[in-house]
Order: sequence, then structure tokens, then C-alpha cells
Amino acid sequence: MAITTGRIAENRKARHDYLIEDTLEAGLILRGSEVKSLRLGRASIAESYAGEDRGKLVLFNANIQVYPAARDNHEPKRVRELLVNRKERNKLLGMIRREGTTLVPLSLYFNDRGLVKIQIGIAKGKKKADKRQAERDRDWSRQKNRLLKGG
Repeated sequence: MAITTGRIAENRKARHDYLIEDTLEAGLILRGSEVKSLRLGRASIAESYAGEDRGKLVLFNANIQVYPAARDNHEPKRVRELLVNRKERNKLLGMIRREGTTLVPLSLYFNDRGLVKIQIGIAKGKKKADKRQAERDRDWSRQKNRLLKGG
């Protein structure tokens, strides 16, 4: 069954490992066999990240599996260029260079027009203590909701 709109892949660990400060949507430059493979839902962005390559904003280490029926296939983990406007690109590249900010892919999806988009989070890494505190806060809010419903 082919995916025409909706989510293709999601990076669930990103919100656990990073403090997401802001998000943005970007397009991807893809080959035909990559789009066909994405329509089958064969992609993973769990280990990927965005960064700079020769002045361009690119996606590294995203795995889009080979489409078996294609004559001219693609490299599964090739570097893919991200499409954002020039002002936004310059701002993001400046943040990466100066502030130690990381660009983490959060989800890969087809928009309403059938184009592949990627949601990127502008993030800073969490320390182990921050992760534990976030887990405690989450557990407490669950417990509080249970108490309020039961009482």
C-alpha cells in the first residue's frame, strides 16, 4: 500500500535526546527512485542530522531504502540537499557555526500537494540529568492526572 499524504518516518528519540527550541519545514531534493521508495514507507531518519556542506544545508545519514523495480537506483544514505530560503539558510548555518546548535530531523512526510517535506528541530543537546528530570516531570503529570480523575 502506497503512502500519498501523511507521515513517512519519525525520529522519536530526538525529543528525548535534545531540547527542541524551534521547528521549521524544509523540502528535499530527491531522485525518482527515492520518491517511489518513500511512497512505500521505506525510510529512517533516526540516525540523521542536518548540517553544512559547501555552503548548502544538507541532510546527512538519512536512510531511504533502494527501490527494487528502478533501473537507475540511488545510494541509500547519500547526502541530500535541503530546500529553504536563503535568509533562513544563512541564519541556520550561522547558528550551527556559533552557538553549538544542532539541526535534528523530527519527521519526514508528504504534504497536501504530494511533495516530500522534512520537519527539522533547532535543538541543543540534553545532559543526562535533564533527561532524568524530564522523565520525572512526565511521570508526575501522569500520576497527577490519575489522581484528579480518580478523586
